[in-house]
Amino acid sequence: MIAHLQRASNTAGLLSYLYGPGERGSHTSPRLIAGDGHGAPIDLLAETGSPPYLASALDAPVERLGVRAPEQPVWICSVRSDPGRPDLTDSQWATVARRLVAVTGVAPEGDPDACRWIAMRNQPRQVHVVATLAREDGSLHNGYRDAFRLQTECRRIAAELGHLHTTPEPISRAPETNVPAPSITITAEPSGSVSAKGASDDLSATLLKHAGFQQIEDWYGRRHRLPTTTPAVDRAAIATHAAEMLRAARYGVDLDPSLDSGRTATPANPLGPYIAGAELLRLTDQIRSAENGDDLRRAVDHLLHPEHGALERVREALEAASEQITDLDDEAYQLADRFGFAAEFVSSAQSELHDSEVELLGVGRTQEPQAEARKQFPRLPDPRAAALATSPAAAKAKVSSAFGGGASDTSAAVRPSQAPGPRAR
Repeated sequence: MIAHLQRASNTAGLLSYLYGPGERGSHTSPRLIAGDGHGAPIDLLAETGSPPYLASALDAPVERLGVRAPEQPVWICSVRSDPGRPDLTDSQWATVARRLVAVTGVAPEGDPDACRWIAMRNQPRQVHVVATLAREDGSLHNGYRDAFRLQTECRRIAAELGHLHTTPEPISRAPETNVPAPSITITAEPSGSVSAKGASDDLSATLLKHAGFQQIEDWYGRRHRLPTTTPAVDRAAIATHAAEMLRAARYGVDLDPSLDSGRTATPANPLGPYIAGAELLRLTDQIRSAENGDDLRRAVDHLLHPEHGALERVREALEAASEQITDLDDEAYQLADRFGFAAEFVSSAQSELHDSEVELLGVGRTQEPQAEARKQFPRLPDPRAAALATSPAAAKAKVSSAFGGGASDTSAAVRPSQAPGPRAR
């Protein structure tokens, strides 16, 4: 169950839309299922064709404020249930609406000065709760943490209804036995040579010789070194390569910092220290290059995996940031709440996209015959495209244009954002 909270400025226009056909005729049988008008006959005013009168009843406390009224006094909460579960009845949705306005403080139970609100349905698996934020005593509702409280209550309701998916218990494993790893020290000597001392078993000797070290055995024992004529750049590369192989074989390696080429190497990440961002860019390229639903599902799985996906890692990081802010500064609770609120939204996104693998597999199936037809009857090459393809300048311009882009303007009309609920101005 997911709640989507927005604000609007025109109650009459919003109700007219909710009681109307909706985008692409998606609204069916609009009806009022709950509400509190503090004496206003909202039940009588909720008939089809009466949205202006119902809006006037909700707006009455706002009109009494005069110039003190906020620019966006309309509070809109659209709640959707899990599409994989049975739909709730009107009575159940009315209970959900009452719990949401109570937990946010919009209309606490038994409060004679609470805000006026209604709950209506015009689509399956969804309810719209509309309230005006002016209370009967002339004060305004403070919606600072409404979104956080809404999502928390929605998760609680979903758990009570049995709609939440339970994660399997982790499999207990026997503790691993830690075997002390042999230690090897690789140092640069004053003579210019590089020596490796420590473990003297055959495996470490084989790895060192494979990296380029020469083995020496005398009354001091077995040891390995690089010739003094080895160039300085090669010394660091050979020593670093040897250390990597030894560590992979579970040897403890103490490498001289002057021989660690990894410390001075230029990072391959084009975004510098933002390694996670670079990985997500590569994942985005993989998603865009998917040729069928199966390829798309495998790519998207890196985002949605319940334990190792990118969304889960982002959610954990946001929660950790919220907790760390509180530990470091008790007065920064508002900042900590913002990070916790963001973590809840990521969790909502995970719930929204749960069990989408099957649908992703069906993507593009209807276009397979068309693709086969295109293979049998390929299009003739465009002479202009062929000419441009041979131009280095055109190729360079095509590459540079891939980094451009713009953002489309959004509409200011009071309409729902997609199907979940109304979009505020």
